[in-house]
Amino acid sequence: MSGTDSIRLDKWLYFARVCKTRALAQKLIDRGQVTLNGAKTRKASGSVRLSDVLVIITGPLKRTLKVKEFGVRRGPAPEARTLYDEPTPPQRLDRDEHGTPLHRPMFKRPKGSGRPTKKDRRAFDSLYDEI
Repeated sequence: MSGTDSIRLDKWLYFARVCKTRALAQKLIDRGQVTLNGAKTRKASGSVRLSDVLVIITGPLKRTLKVKEFGVRRGPAPEARTLYDEPTPPQRLDRDEHGTPLHRPMFKRPKGSGRPTKKDRRAFDSLYDEI
């Protein structure tokens, strides 16, 4: 970029195609799912500089991105990939920061067995509490 050494965090996430819109990037930051150089940031207007390290949690994936360039527009995916390095492959998370599972296992009931009874539901709930 001409003469600047930083860019807004939400803009960079949008240009790097981490989020579809800047509004979604702002929500991601507001929810505390973006870490900038090891510190959680809740300001979409925060500055990103070259060689900053971002840790982004989107759904069950945790991505670590190192800023290489700023970008001037939201271009196609190959252009967006030039804005960052991904030193480690994305991690799949199975629990959130509170320890609750992100995805509960699905229990299949035999076809034609009808609606679960109160006893069945309590048994399912006790299984979910153990997980």
